[in-house]
Order: sequence, then C-alpha cells, then structure tokens
Amino acid sequence: MPEQAMGLPPHSDHGVLTLLLQNELEGLQLLRNDTWIPIHPLPNSFIVNTGDQMEIFTNGKYKSNIHRAVVNKNATRITIGTAHGPPLDDVVAPATEMIREDNPPAYRAMKYKDYMSLQQSNELNKKTCLDYIRI
Repeated sequence: MPEQAMGLPPHSDHGVLTLLLQNELEGLQLLRNDTWIPIHPLPNSFIVNTGDQMEIFTNGKYKSNIHRAVVNKNATRITIGTAHGPPLDDVVAPATEMIREDNPPAYRAMKYKDYMSLQQSNELNKKTCLDYIRI
C-alpha cells in the first residue's frame, strides 16, 4: 500500500559506488542546489551513485550525492541496489596522489567499519557523514 510506504529519507551512500537497477517508475530524486530533481529511469539501464568513500579517496574532487526515494501512489516501484566499498577493516583517507601542498587532506582517516557505524548512528537529514570527518 503506497500510502503506508515511506521511501528512503535524504542520505548519501557510504561506499565508493552504488549500482541501482530499477523498473521504469520514477521515485529516485537527487538534491541539487536545494532542489529535488527526479531521475527518469531509462529502460534496461543502471544508475550509478558516487558515495562518500569516492569523495574521501579523491579528496573532494568527485562528490558524493544526496538523494532520496519517494513512493509512487499509482504503481509499485522496484529498486535493487548494490553498494560497493572497501573491506571493513581498511582505513580510508584521501589518496596520496590527490594531496598537494595547495590541496591538503580534506577528510580525516578512519576505518571503513567505523565510518559505517557513524552513518548508521546519526540522523543525517540532507547531510552526510562527511560533515563529521571534514578537516
């Protein structure tokens, strides 16, 4: 029953990349300049979201995106998401190749599992855990 479904609140993904396979119904929205933009799914395609770890690894060059899922009151929307990230015990930090004198590290290093715990333990409405580890 769509009137009972909540969708997903605004968030960013904790991993490097998330692959989404969805049916052709709209529901995924991307936050851009304080405006929610609906993503129009293409038939037989994947949507690729960059996650927080991508932003950390690239020292902010590639940004994690804030998105949400809203329900469709007329039909059932189906999405299969697969998150990809580093091993849980790996320490994640900006890659040394992304650090220069004029571009110091923008994020503090931490274990991936600790980052995931931080993300799961906070109400992040329209924010990311990146806000907590930015230097």
